[in-house]
Amino acid sequence: MSGRAQLMWDEAVTGYDFGPDHPMDPVRLALTRKLVDAFELDRAVKVVAAKPAGESTLRLVHREDYVEAVKAASADPAAADASYGLGTLDDPAFAGMHEVSALIAGQSVGAAEAVWRGDVEHAVNFAGGLHHAMPGAASGFCVYNDASLAIARLLELGAERVAYVDVDVHHGDGVQAAFWEDPRVLTISLHEHPATLFPQTGWPQEVGAGAGEGAAVNVALPAGTGDAGWLRAFHAVVPELVADFRPQVLVTQHGADTHFEDPLAHLAVSLDAQRAVQVACHGLAHEHAGGKWVALGGGGYEVVDVVPRSWTHLVAIAAGREIAPETLVPEVWRQEVYARTRQLGPGRMTDGRWPVGWADWEAGYDPADRLDQAVLATRRAVFPLRGLLA
Repeated sequence: MSGRAQLMWDEAVTGYDFGPDHPMDPVRLALTRKLVDAFELDRAVKVVAAKPAGESTLRLVHREDYVEAVKAASADPAAADASYGLGTLDDPAFAGMHEVSALIAGQSVGAAEAVWRGDVEHAVNFAGGLHHAMPGAASGFCVYNDASLAIARLLELGAERVAYVDVDVHHGDGVQAAFWEDPRVLTISLHEHPATLFPQTGWPQEVGAGAGEGAAVNVALPAGTGDAGWLRAFHAVVPELVADFRPQVLVTQHGADTHFEDPLAHLAVSLDAQRAVQVACHGLAHEHAGGKWVALGGGGYEVVDVVPRSWTHLVAIAAGREIAPETLVPEVWRQEVYARTRQLGPGRMTDGRWPVGWADWEAGYDPADRLDQAVLATRRAVFPLRGLLA
């Protein structure tokens, strides 16, 4: 390895902007970048701006007619074709949509290429993680599925086993769909139960098909799940499956919308628990994937108080410069927050719940507990298909 970590960043990604009333405010990206800078993490990572994903790369996942529809809507938003999910409430068309979406995708593909080549061990694109986009449609604030494109590029480069772990509050449906029948890609998604949240998929019985049966894994968490349950579910499912799969690269998606302050979902997870899962994913990459780790952002709609801190921790962990939970937020960043949003920024780097406690699955199963029921449903659906004990 010629370096430890790479941060993918081009200021132009903040142009991914659905408008002033849309939940996905690009200020969350700008403020994350400013907080990374305030902690001087640039000294510990190589900051790189990759090229936008080109036509041939986009077509690794997306249909040609869909790419053409995005380009047409990008040139004339008023003419967006809603049959492709464009020009909708979730995915309003805007001028330059194709260009900035391809740029974000390019950062994730560039991250995957750098890690696969061995230029760096870890690469982070917190502007990425747009996991809902389908091969032929935009969905859930996502135009191009950069996570799927990064994985598809790894396969194109010769990877035989790629593990994808998605801890966004919403099901990673687009990535699952892209590799539904592909045994080379293990997709694991922990998300709020589909009965209570978009996209209403991600049931434990969704396990893949054909040669890919057993390579799709879904943990559907009850609304209201907090730190202890979230971490218990993660550790009851993810490490054993990743260890068994032996991936050559680990790709993770770290949507911050599991947080108890997020306005669009119903989990009750703290920044401390989000940080704990980031640390765990970093450890899994080193234990089972030779250190090769591509980490992406995702959802997160508490754009001042939550997202910048969560993803700054992610960058710091990848860089080998972990930020202690009790660390005060730099005042220069809080001033930036007020200047941009007229809001007061948070005072420290987590919610004060460190260390976060959770009960290991091996400690025992409570048949009356909804969280344990959810975990057991996943283990029973998938583990036997992989030759593991449920």
